[in-house]
Amino acid sequence: MNNKIRVLIVDDSALMRTMIGDILKTDPRIEVAGTARDGKDALDQISRLKPDVVTMDVEMPVMDGLQALDHIMKSNPIPVIMLSSMTQEGAETTMKALSLGCVDFIGKPSGSISLDIKTVGHEIIEKVIAASTAHVHPAGFVFKSSGPRMVPPASLSSKRRDIVAIASSTGGPMALNALLPKLPANFPVPIVITQHMPKEFTPSFAQRLNSESKIEFVEGFRGLTLKPGRAVIAPGGSHLVFKRRNGQTVCDLSDAPPVCSVKPAANVMFLSVADEFGGNSLCVILTGMGRDGTDGATELHRMGSYVIAESQKTAVVYGMPKAAADAGIVDEVLPLNEIPDAMVRIVRGN
Repeated sequence: MNNKIRVLIVDDSALMRTMIGDILKTDPRIEVAGTARDGKDALDQISRLKPDVVTMDVEMPVMDGLQALDHIMKSNPIPVIMLSSMTQEGAETTMKALSLGCVDFIGKPSGSISLDIKTVGHEIIEKVIAASTAHVHPAGFVFKSSGPRMVPPASLSSKRRDIVAIASSTGGPMALNALLPKLPANFPVPIVITQHMPKEFTPSFAQRLNSESKIEFVEGFRGLTLKPGRAVIAPGGSHLVFKRRNGQTVCDLSDAPPVCSVKPAANVMFLSVADEFGGNSLCVILTGMGRDGTDGATELHRMGSYVIAESQKTAVVYGMPKAAADAGIVDEVLPLNEIPDAMVRIVRGN
């Protein structure tokens, strides 16, 4: 029996198809099931080959990557990883792809024809493996409420909370896009977020969420003040940390090495939250590969912080939430659609 991850490579460049295929073939867990030259060809190949994962170029003739992704997510949802240029235009296109349902994305280092694609070879392999475990749903799919559930004791949920700290990775942009717009404009405490994302993409992501949310959403920078109704995302390539200045808590950026192979890292942000806010915080761990966030959340929980983890039911990749749950530090495990109400309840002490 063949248990390898079967991948369809979609790119209008024969050279890029070959180079991406050569990268994937270096990992014994992966098999290149086939290739396609454009979006229309990809739809035909998906129907015939039934791959586990698709890598999809954005700019292609006949049918581009976004059009093909839209068709896939409406008719035959499977994990799709988009490859796009690391430019402002590429970042905006990537945000559209994430809203359509792609699981993850990879920035081509030097445009459509990236002869240096091998420089991101490890990332391509890691993301294909993670995508193979992803749970994808048709576009517009809405989870039903799980109904009545046990609310934790008031001694846990009624404690004062001065900040919400959120960690997310693979599948995180979709999760955050579903979560943050549901929060009220008068959300009473600041929110800080680490989403694993390159620096070329976090500005567009922040702008997109700001346009769709009632609260203010900004990319973090040195000296930015934390305040109620403001959500701050860690800029790609820097760890988001905090310090006191003139009686207020402001953002700072750390150029320390990656932690858990990622930068920004949720562990670094969580530990800084612990230093500044102690146990008066709410920690939320969303979908993502690996275990980033667990060590920092463990320290927060030890100090009295409340920890929510997204449930396997809705997590695109149940890695980071599972690691936290397995560590025994999670107070509530909730499907994504129930987390916004829980956040409001906990920060308001209800």
